[in-house]
Amino acid sequence: MHAEQLSPLDAAFLELEEADEAAHMHIGWALVFDPPPEGERPSLEQLRGQVRERLEALPRFRRRLSSPRVGRLSLPAWEPALDLDPGELIRRATLPEPGGEAELMDWLGDFFSHRLDRTRPLWETTLLEGLEGGRWALVTKVHHCLIDGMSGVEVASILLDAEAEPAPGEATLAEAIAKLEGEDHDLGRVARLRGVVGGAVRGGVDAARHPRNLTSLLSQSWAMAETLVRDELQAAPHTSLNESIGATRRFAAVDVPLEDVKRVKRELGGTVNDVALAACAGGLRRLFEAREEDVEHVRAMVPVSLRAASESLALGNKVSSLFVDLAVAEPDPLLRYRKIAAASRELKGGNAAAGTDAVIKLAGMAPPAIQSIVARLMFTPRLFNLTITNVPASPITLYALGAPLRRVVPLVPIFTGHAVGVAVVSYDGTVTFGLNADRDAVPDLDAFRAGIEESLAELRRAATAPPAIA
Repeated sequence: MHAEQLSPLDAAFLELEEADEAAHMHIGWALVFDPPPEGERPSLEQLRGQVRERLEALPRFRRRLSSPRVGRLSLPAWEPALDLDPGELIRRATLPEPGGEAELMDWLGDFFSHRLDRTRPLWETTLLEGLEGGRWALVTKVHHCLIDGMSGVEVASILLDAEAEPAPGEATLAEAIAKLEGEDHDLGRVARLRGVVGGAVRGGVDAARHPRNLTSLLSQSWAMAETLVRDELQAAPHTSLNESIGATRRFAAVDVPLEDVKRVKRELGGTVNDVALAACAGGLRRLFEAREEDVEHVRAMVPVSLRAASESLALGNKVSSLFVDLAVAEPDPLLRYRKIAAASRELKGGNAAAGTDAVIKLAGMAPPAIQSIVARLMFTPRLFNLTITNVPASPITLYALGAPLRRVVPLVPIFTGHAVGVAVVSYDGTVTFGLNADRDAVPDLDAFRAGIEESLAELRRAATAPPAIA
């Protein structure tokens, strides 16, 4: 079993966490299920048994880092954790009564406030019981160095089935997806396609073998990266959401019918992602108004998947970014939407995503210490105010251990100097916004949540309003 080296972008998420003890670089999600038809929730041992069986198709989730930190001349690799039972990474917890939305969001905020242990495989899952109506949840966090948002959706499918009672020996959902793509379903082999610099890493180390060259290379590469970033974008405006963060999180969620979002897209033009961005802009507008803060616009970092179809089940990070300006000062919700849709359309039509990817690829020609510098520059508050990521999931109902999955609540991490992050996922006819925030810097997260709901309602009304008579 060979070792797989992290790419520079994967390693950057380790270094972002190392640079600030308040940063937690894990992606996460809560999968909320109805009780199985017979009314009895799955046991912890049932869940552990299924995970042990299905992780055979996902070797990376049974590995740990060869080193907990990124070296100056070497990147960590994934090595087998042969002494660890993956079942140990699955625990049980019970939600406090009455088990409603408030209790769930408080519990998620606490769960996502704790870092993963770098001496173990970088993921963990909790079987959460005690939700209202007999519901239960699987809550997972996975380090960003292991997956990105798109591969996270694929990873979640490892535990899920397309039917309540799949036939014995039938392929898992993840294996079915792999077969549809015409790929071998051994995700470990597919994962080797995912790197952003490939074999350039070893050449970079050889080029800087002599320690006396390292200081000069570091200085030159930092200057090069800053120049590239400065030339590509003007600085993002500073807001109260771009102060220092602490280690604890506050969490909230918004659910909206997917058909409502699609109706807005059909009637007003644009995309589902434009609707999500405009809804967040409306939520930020309300938040800043409540803070009596005058903000003209904010810049959202919107991840863009660079995966080819053949890499749909690959792990690691294969993303670039678009930096979209959100016109939060615009009071007219319809005009605000059109400005955001136009800005997004212009960026997609240009080479912005390729530009940010090129910066990281260029870093691949240098030693790991320099690669990480460049990659970390892509997450500075100078470039953007918050992350808004939108990932589509299954359009049909999925199941785990016979129980139907009713809700997917996603999490994106927040970075140093970024107090809020938004993850959006569409699943089975519902779009869910997961709002992750620093607990102390954003005590008024509910104003943001309510503003998103209000903005979506405004867009729905604009989409269904009769045309004006000339």
